[in-house]
Amino acid sequence: MSKTLFITGGAGFIGSHVVRLFVNKYPDYCIVNLDALTYAGNLANLEDIASKPNYKFEKVDITDFEALKELFAFYKPDGVVHLAAESHVDRSITDPFVFIRTNVLGTCNLLHCAKELWKDNYTDKRFYHVSTDEVYGALEFDGTFFTEETKYDPHSPYSASKASSDHFVRAFHDTYGLPVVVSNCSNNYGSHHFPEKLIPLAINNIKNNKPIPIYGKGENVRDWLFVEDHAAAIDIIFHKGKDGQTYNIGGNNEWRNIDLIRLLCNIMDKKLGRTEGESQQLITFVTDRAGHDLRYAIDSSKLQNELGWTPSLQFEEGLEKTVDWYLANEEWVRNVTSGEYQKYYELQYSK
Repeated sequence: MSKTLFITGGAGFIGSHVVRLFVNKYPDYCIVNLDALTYAGNLANLEDIASKPNYKFEKVDITDFEALKELFAFYKPDGVVHLAAESHVDRSITDPFVFIRTNVLGTCNLLHCAKELWKDNYTDKRFYHVSTDEVYGALEFDGTFFTEETKYDPHSPYSASKASSDHFVRAFHDTYGLPVVVSNCSNNYGSHHFPEKLIPLAINNIKNNKPIPIYGKGENVRDWLFVEDHAAAIDIIFHKGKDGQTYNIGGNNEWRNIDLIRLLCNIMDKKLGRTEGESQQLITFVTDRAGHDLRYAIDSSKLQNELGWTPSLQFEEGLEKTVDWYLANEEWVRNVTSGEYQKYYELQYSK
């Protein structure tokens, strides 16, 4: 193998797409998936590549420094693509300390292990930290966008923990010379998304004629990015990005939550053979989330101009593709919503 890469959080939503891309595109790379298999980690996401000769899985919690140190010593990775994170805002409001431990301490553990392993030779090494647009705070409806120079202004325990981890990554670059890149992405959508998130939750509820909960009046705006486009951007940034640089990844695709759900309802009505407008009757407005940011919008022109990345799909096309996947993979949805997916590790790796 020409390189060994650690991909953390590789059993999660975005991580599994990144692992799949790297395993299939780079057969001469040894891809090691590090995941603690918390509620958001599902190895069934990677069934199609699990037997590939260049793929390995290690069950590890990034907050366990000693376990990480052993893995770094054993595999001697040339690069780290760090996606492992607690990421659900509502959960961060309920228990912020879980987010502090994983997103801040876990990131620092990885940084220290990489620094100690590579300290005598940083040539062809890279620590890639995947972050979020939520660290920038909120935008007004004034046509402005988040850029790589936007000041940090996090409003939730989740975004504060990610902002802190971003600062530590850059500090390790500035203090120790660690070769790092950082990317901040907008909201992702696509297959294998844990069904507590807006789009998969709505798809599942529409299918089962359950209420679709929408915060406030549904006026909050998000920039939506197809997850496979995000994985492609990560690939480009990892291989071509400049050390110490930050790259914003966005879909240039802003939607109010209520408009997105209405579009999704219309797509589902067609797919399920329902009367047009039927599924919209399921929309239910609920008390707004505490500290709910009004608008996010990413300017990804730096990534497009310097590294040549562009989104591949229009939102309507990507959303329909996403709906088709969920309707065709009812067993996956059923196993996740029932909790059965959490037995997959024992069945596959405890033989």
